[in-house]
Amino acid sequence: MKTIWKIAKAELNTLFCSPIAWLILIIFAFQAGLTYSDLIADQLRYLALNYRPYNLTGSLLLKYSGVYSDMQNNLYLYIPLLTMGLMSKEYSSGSIKLLYSSPITNTQIILGKYLSMIIYALILTVILFIFFFYTACVVKNFDYPFALTGILGIFLLVCAYAAIGLFMSTMTAYQVVAAVGTLTVLAILNFMNRIGQDIDFVRDLTYWLSLSGRSEKFLNGMICSEDLFYFIIVVVLFLSLSILKLKFERTNIGRLKKVFQYAGVLCLTLLIGYTTSRPKLMGYYDATATKANTLTPPSQEVMKKMDGGLKLITFVNLLDDNFSKGMPSSRNWEISKFKDYIRFKPEMKMEYVYYYGPAHNPRLYAQYPGLTEKEIAQRLCDNYDYDFDMFLSYEELKELADAKGINMEEEGNRFVYLFERENGQTAFLRIYEDNQRDPREAQITSALKTMVQKAPMVAFVTGHGERDIYKGGERDYSAFAKNLTFRHSLINQGFGVKAYDLKADSVNKNIAEDIDILVIADVREAYTAEEIAKIQRFIEKGGDMVIACEPRRQPLMNPLVEKIGVTFLPGIVVEETEGYAANQLFLNPTETAIRNNKEFHYMARYNSKLAMPGAVAFRVDEQAGFTSEVLFATTSKAWNELQTVDFVDDKPQLQAETGEQADSIPLVVRLNRKVGDKEQRIYICGDADCMANSELTTNRNDVGTSNFTLISEVFRDLSNNEFPVDDSRPHPYDDEMYIGQGALLWVRFIFMGLIPVGLLFGYAITWWRRRKK
Repeated sequence: MKTIWKIAKAELNTLFCSPIAWLILIIFAFQAGLTYSDLIADQLRYLALNYRPYNLTGSLLLKYSGVYSDMQNNLYLYIPLLTMGLMSKEYSSGSIKLLYSSPITNTQIILGKYLSMIIYALILTVILFIFFFYTACVVKNFDYPFALTGILGIFLLVCAYAAIGLFMSTMTAYQVVAAVGTLTVLAILNFMNRIGQDIDFVRDLTYWLSLSGRSEKFLNGMICSEDLFYFIIVVVLFLSLSILKLKFERTNIGRLKKVFQYAGVLCLTLLIGYTTSRPKLMGYYDATATKANTLTPPSQEVMKKMDGGLKLITFVNLLDDNFSKGMPSSRNWEISKFKDYIRFKPEMKMEYVYYYGPAHNPRLYAQYPGLTEKEIAQRLCDNYDYDFDMFLSYEELKELADAKGINMEEEGNRFVYLFERENGQTAFLRIYEDNQRDPREAQITSALKTMVQKAPMVAFVTGHGERDIYKGGERDYSAFAKNLTFRHSLINQGFGVKAYDLKADSVNKNIAEDIDILVIADVREAYTAEEIAKIQRFIEKGGDMVIACEPRRQPLMNPLVEKIGVTFLPGIVVEETEGYAANQLFLNPTETAIRNNKEFHYMARYNSKLAMPGAVAFRVDEQAGFTSEVLFATTSKAWNELQTVDFVDDKPQLQAETGEQADSIPLVVRLNRKVGDKEQRIYICGDADCMANSELTTNRNDVGTSNFTLISEVFRDLSNNEFPVDDSRPHPYDDEMYIGQGALLWVRFIFMGLIPVGLLFGYAITWWRRRKK
């Protein structure tokens, strides 16, 4: 050990007597100071604009834009300049012969040289610690473990770069060649995850070998045993290769033996790396205060209940526009989307089913007019160099789907995931037509949750002109109910959804037992006495409901709601809003709604409205046994207009003589009561259009609306807060700084001036002492 330390000490002495080591430190410190000063300036600007900071520890130091992340992106430029002369200068100066003739072993030479690089890496880390300590002093509730994890990631990355650079330095006597060689190896390791991704076994090995993103996980606050082992293995690999290189220089060994020894080290490395990357052998530590890298508690609870085997089957239709997401070259990327779940279910298996069949892809059919699906599939295989035999025919797919009890036609033969438990339960998980496309935690957990507990069944009553959940018209409900490609639709949030034709179901005396929530919206034909009685029996036994009325439908709707103490009143609610017709209402959540529901609280905080394009007032009589809570209401300037019907050309006037009176009018009310052990909830809404396709897809430049918040929170309540899955996380605690605008000048002085100048002064002293000697 003493010999190793002597070699390291001599190397450090040589290193710091040259300007390159000091120059790198000075540039590193100045660049970090410049980045940090800009980040502090940004946060002070946000504070001046009265914005609330978010996760200051991550914003200033880590994540994607922090000072540590910025410096990590530039390390590959610095380290090769340091390592290029470690062994190259020994070769070029001839001093390598002195080392060979001394009693120093190859291992001691390499470890001594490498130890000097570790010490230099620690010096770089000390510079980063200066930012760590200053941030800890100025940020309230500073997240220490999170920041320390980021520093660990950068230190490990420097160690890996140094080991690679040392090996390349043993390969040549030319320092520039060693530096370029190091950059080349780093580039190869960063792009390794794109090599051989179409070949199963090769895919896993090359993906593991890739250096890309390894330290970023640390910068996001996650320590994974796979990444720790990766850095250790890479360091040991390149140090071993360096030792072998010196060994072959000092001994006469045949070329074949050299190849076998190099190959043996590489194969052993790959074997260890492959083993340590197996999900069952991986450990995790989430260093963030809010556990931002871990599944939320509701998702963890679902995974705890997920006993037995679990498979994720990906169905890939070659004719679907999203087929490339499921091809072999994308498998590791697909697996990474579910890594948080594999962490809690490491035995989960991934399977793929490739087929060709009818798809909603007009562009593709226009590109190959007149060809059958099979012929188009063959053309695509030729274009992309796929093996046509790997794709099932549509008939073969249907046989497989029938065996699993699923219907791919109902999914539109789109790219889709299927969770399948060992007990045979299945649940679809889809991709969506939005900017993110991939499912996120809320959707994934919702799909899994339907297999461990009963999903609420929502039935939309039809047969009397009610809103349709299958049509895409302006007045219909397909967007929020059954749209497969909309991530927030009920069917993608864990609810069962179906249409229930009350008129056709005249045989059954009662509404089906599997229906948990009944939705009646905008009745256009009168219900029969038998149908009303059936609905009343559903209410009497504690069934939950959503009832929405439209203007001119009051006489048809009142017989349905009179037993629960609700009466829809004649007329239409109006309130003057500049730039809009009087019947276009924009409602705020009430104090009750804000107090009891955080999403309604956010609506109020960001001044987001509930838009109602035409609503009717209603009266609630609590003598019927229900307790009522008003969730949304107009301001006190609204009234129930009884005269005007044309709100485009006519302007309604408040006429007290006809009974019109300005007042706050409730338009969304929650009724609840106890029925046995069950709490029954019925939501009454004075407008059915507020949940329709047209309103959910309308954007107004001058008024911010959030109608879908009403839908999601109503059905969350009706499902006893089980669905949609709540994947929200607490706001990070480090959201306050102790400094003001005046501190920016001092920050720039310290980090862009004092520290770099101090390092420059250190170099000047070293240079002067060396010159005197």
